[in-house]
Amino acid sequence: MLRLGGESPYRAGAYDMGADVVEASADVLEALVAGDRLTELRGIGPSLAATIGELSRTGRSEALDKIMDGMPPGLMEVSRIPGLTLRRMRSLHEALGIESLADLKQALAAGGVEGVRGFGPALTAKIRVGLAHPAAEAEQGRTRRVLADVLDEAEKMAARLRRARGVIAVELVGSVRRWVETVGDVNLLATSDSPEVPLAVLAELGTVASVEARGPHSCRVRLSDGLRVTLSVESPQRFATALLRSTGSQAHLERLEARARARGLALETLAGPSEAMLYQQLGLPFIPPELREDAGELEAADAGDDFADLLTERDIRGMVHCHSVHSDGRHTIAQMAGAAAAMGMEYITITDHSVSAGYAGGLSAERLRAQGAEIAEACQISGIAVLRGTESDILRDGALDFSDDVLDGLEVVIASVHERFKLDAVSMTERIVRAMEHPRFKIWGHALGRLLLKREPIACDVDRILDTVARSRAAIEVNGSPWRLDLAPEWIRPARRRGIKFVVSVDAHSMAELRNLRFGVATARRGGLRRGDVLNTLPARQFMDAVRP
Repeated sequence: MLRLGGESPYRAGAYDMGADVVEASADVLEALVAGDRLTELRGIGPSLAATIGELSRTGRSEALDKIMDGMPPGLMEVSRIPGLTLRRMRSLHEALGIESLADLKQALAAGGVEGVRGFGPALTAKIRVGLAHPAAEAEQGRTRRVLADVLDEAEKMAARLRRARGVIAVELVGSVRRWVETVGDVNLLATSDSPEVPLAVLAELGTVASVEARGPHSCRVRLSDGLRVTLSVESPQRFATALLRSTGSQAHLERLEARARARGLALETLAGPSEAMLYQQLGLPFIPPELREDAGELEAADAGDDFADLLTERDIRGMVHCHSVHSDGRHTIAQMAGAAAAMGMEYITITDHSVSAGYAGGLSAERLRAQGAEIAEACQISGIAVLRGTESDILRDGALDFSDDVLDGLEVVIASVHERFKLDAVSMTERIVRAMEHPRFKIWGHALGRLLLKREPIACDVDRILDTVARSRAAIEVNGSPWRLDLAPEWIRPARRRGIKFVVSVDAHSMAELRNLRFGVATARRGGLRRGDVLNTLPARQFMDAVRP
């Protein structure tokens, strides 16, 4: 909002830096606020400390409220149109008074945009395409976002609603409850005998820019960042049924409806105090939300699977795929190990980038060996096992970029593709097959190289590669970085059927990113992984034996 308002880029940049510092210091933030010691953090001056302290204590910011009061909220929607930089948006606002997508559409129809300095035919055409393209959903202010971008805010809203008078329960539903990688909006379900109370609480939240629709049992709002949130309120007697239906997916529900009809029932009329009892009426065990995609979960249930051993965060005993300041991480090895220990982990792998990754401060063989003393010291300080490793680049020809004698001196090797993503499918397949056939044990890192909403998965014959992994000394990573979540569930399932083992990683470049674990576990659950499928559910010594090169 500072940038939209034309403020100094240095002031806006200070908030960017402050956000990074807050994220990295989450574990000690409360104590620093309480002791008025925020300025001890690098990059946090008195002004920013006051803002952070106010946000921490009250959940509000007078500075933000003042900015929002003077800024048309519709400009946030306009900012999502391709080609509209902040400077260009200000030009449109100053020349034509454009404050919303509707204003922009009207100005384009009237030919007014072409008359604004800097808006030539090519740029105007690009803006028209951005407005019209259905994938962007721009006119409705709806764009896909990675789950991590909405989850924290959604959980805060749910927690606030739970504190409201007369509210019995509140749950996140829809794609957020199923932990789908990207979401278009947020849906909440509450139960209360006084539905007007939670509806009013939602409408009056400080992050709400506008109330788009409101009825006796539901309310849809748009937040200041454009995200749409819908709250529905059901009676306690109908809550479990509504929870089942509003969680989805549609394909899963259609299978349940067919099953109900075959038993002379109707899904809508099923009733009970819990979802588990509703599934029981259909002759099924409780099916966890992450599995409800009609991807074999009903067949598994009919075959006797009760999903009791589906992976959970509590099953994970070690943090895998962690970077330090030696390559492109933000924290030292000791800091990363200490943070992992504080989260109850028994071990952590330090897998900084390898020599070919010059863009990420990749380590030479000499620098890698020099980490040994620091890792040994980190073990002593943290009290957990710190394993020496590397994230070794898979080169164009499929070789790993460290020699075998270097790999033999390590305890864990992650092998990843970091460049030449656009090789043709045949060449990419041969490249990865050769890497997976390498005789040293390796973990195939962020396997298909996708970046959600930014980069498509690499083109390759995945089935052939999985066959190679199954007969090689290899495992596959389920990468917990919210922008990766790779291997995707649709490929986890066939890999698991081949008997391939996995690790659930955090791909952490800071202490804060160790919390990526929950996204990795959720992705693993969506793929049906059980604790016995995942190597880092093992104790430290057994894990080391399983992955040693």
